[in-house]
Amino acid sequence: MKRFCIAVFFLFTTACTSKEPPKSNLPLSASIVSSQQYTVQQTITLLNEGTKEPEKQNLWVALIRDFPPYQKVLSSKVFPTNFTEITDEYGNKYAEFDLSNHPPQTVWRIEIEYQVTVNEIVYELGNCTGELPVFFTQPELHIEAANPQIADLAKQLSILKSSPCEKVRAFYNYAGDELFYSFNQKPWGAQATFGSMGADCTEYPSLVIALSRAQGIPARYYEGLLYTADKEEEIAQIEHAWLDAYFPGIGWVGMDPTMGRWPSYRENYFAHYTPDHIIVTTGRNPSTLRGASYWSHLYWPGDVTKIRVANSEWLINKNPK
Repeated sequence: MKRFCIAVFFLFTTACTSKEPPKSNLPLSASIVSSQQYTVQQTITLLNEGTKEPEKQNLWVALIRDFPPYQKVLSSKVFPTNFTEITDEYGNKYAEFDLSNHPPQTVWRIEIEYQVTVNEIVYELGNCTGELPVFFTQPELHIEAANPQIADLAKQLSILKSSPCEKVRAFYNYAGDELFYSFNQKPWGAQATFGSMGADCTEYPSLVIALSRAQGIPARYYEGLLYTADKEEEIAQIEHAWLDAYFPGIGWVGMDPTMGRWPSYRENYFAHYTPDHIIVTTGRNPSTLRGASYWSHLYWPGDVTKIRVANSEWLINKNPK
């Protein structure tokens, strides 16, 4: 996952479509088979190591929100309480803090706590026929669906596949079989997987999304949290990414190719939304985050003010049922 800190301001614009994409309701062919409630705590600490306070300093922190049918936020507490809530082009919500009052050698500490319920969803893929919507089918930064290598690979993997479900399953299997997992912490995407740098949880879903979009199948990117305390080994980081794809006759179907990279785990993470995935944002490149993940930070001037993010961490506890 990416971090973003810079000591200048700039403008960011984005084009949005006027039509509504398909709703993320529970498909008729899907069932919620269990739910799990969590307490999620986020802490961000900013330290002013300069000789003056900044003329301007802002911090934008993505807020966990309701995202049916995957999750529901039961409560949230944000400190400091003096913030502005804003919404981006994907519907992600943020707490925008003005932290300009930050004297030298002092700290600002942001603390957010949530109670959130996550659903386990299983899908029946028997009827995977019909018209596909045009939303979430376009190439974008790090999801290079129009790249010739991506398009050719999508075409090859789609041979003898009669439905979008079969095609996406082929893309999902390819990612698991061919990518080499490496926690690179780089802002790479789908096209980078053709190199030898290794891939982490951003590249796995980015590739499956790009291959799907190259075949006209809508697919969306999520960044969030993975509850890992139940895992016997460290197979992924807490900060995690995954996707869902839109199947005709079914709707949006969740999957996690990073967690399904081992053949023994593959069935568990395709068309099965496990209740250890907590969504923070959707979209590969939300404008408010300016290329970062989870939060972004801006301040100026940078010649006499030096503000360091001294700490950024999550704590996730599973609540007893």
